[in-house]
Amino acid sequence: MKNDYLPINRNDMSIRGWKQCDFVYVSGDAYVDHPSFGTAIISRMLEAHGYKVGIIAQPDWKDPKSIQILGRPRLGFLVSAGNMDSMVNHYSVSKKRRKEDSYTPGGVMGKRPDYAVTVYCNLIRSVYKDVPVIAGGIEASLRRLAHYDYWSDKMKRSLLLDSQADLISYGMGERSIVEIADAWTAALM
Repeated sequence: MKNDYLPINRNDMSIRGWKQCDFVYVSGDAYVDHPSFGTAIISRMLEAHGYKVGIIAQPDWKDPKSIQILGRPRLGFLVSAGNMDSMVNHYSVSKKRRKEDSYTPGGVMGKRPDYAVTVYCNLIRSVYKDVPVIAGGIEASLRRLAHYDYWSDKMKRSLLLDSQADLISYGMGERSIVEIADAWTAALM
């Protein structure tokens, strides 16, 4: 089973005999199960430690149902804009809109929102008010503290406040995510 793709829908979960995921990983990138993608590294590390992880790749941020395709996770949601900050993905340094998204099949633009981590976390909160949410990846790491936002030319507060996430895992998260998962599991027992 460990060589199979991780579940992206309920049918995939039932093939594995799962009724519920421990974690649902929401990513701004298309799902690519390769170690050059943070989603694959983090989810496979959790899987190697016995956790059930499902993937929601590029959910429709305008539709709350898109965040419900795998159901309520037992431990929480993991949220990342993907391998690249969503604003860098969308705009050049001269703030011109890019024509292609390298992390979307066919290079199609518009599959992820600007400020994706904040938007995805708020979408999750609109549906699952009490499920823990961990923001991670480059976008969350760079915006974990108050910061100057080049795109709006303003100072912004920590992404943690605007996203309503419970925790930000910053930097290389493959070790810390297992520690977080183990701590949350122990807290539930």
